[in-house]
Amino acid sequence: MANTFILLSTLSLAYGAIAAPSVGTWFDRVRSMVTRKGKRSEMVADAPRILQDSGWTLIQCENDESFGRWLGRDELGLPPDDGEEASLGSHLLIEMYGCQGSMLEAEKYVGDAMRDAARASKATVVEQSFHEFKPWGVSGAVIIQESHYTIHTWPEHRYAAIDLFYCGGGVQVHRALDVLKERFLPERIKFLVVRRGIQSEVDR
Repeated sequence: MANTFILLSTLSLAYGAIAAPSVGTWFDRVRSMVTRKGKRSEMVADAPRILQDSGWTLIQCENDESFGRWLGRDELGLPPDDGEEASLGSHLLIEMYGCQGSMLEAEKYVGDAMRDAARASKATVVEQSFHEFKPWGVSGAVIIQESHYTIHTWPEHRYAAIDLFYCGGGVQVHRALDVLKERFLPERIKFLVVRRGIQSEVDR
């Protein structure tokens, strides 16, 4: 129960911070950054975009192939040579749309997918808990030594919200993503990485 409270509190703080007015303007900046000549501003771009401001670092992408390449590099213990500041961990938020609804309904199927994703990524599983709601949806968490993987599903909307929080360079998180795409068969995916524990903020 204590772990669940800490997990929910952490996620609430993260989402609340992202929604704050000072941070909300970042997404307006991202829109203007990816405007193409002769077209209206849009969020789709080929490569992940790194945005840093006020002690936050966000990496956003809607291109599955480009993000997969970037994610493999991230496992080597970035920051890379793009000026990004070091952090203690990375929180990958995955939006899966157009999934097979039947694959999001059962606790066992969703739980197996998340556990297999953790194992495939070479994470060390220490605890797990999943719950199937009636009439629809599954929520659950796999607590790993390197942090946690969580999910909530909306089968009626063919949508899954997945968070992969990982620390250090030992977790092969792109392999977790491969498993989850194979199990839920999304038609479209969006990605957002929030760096957690930015070094300058930790040292303040």
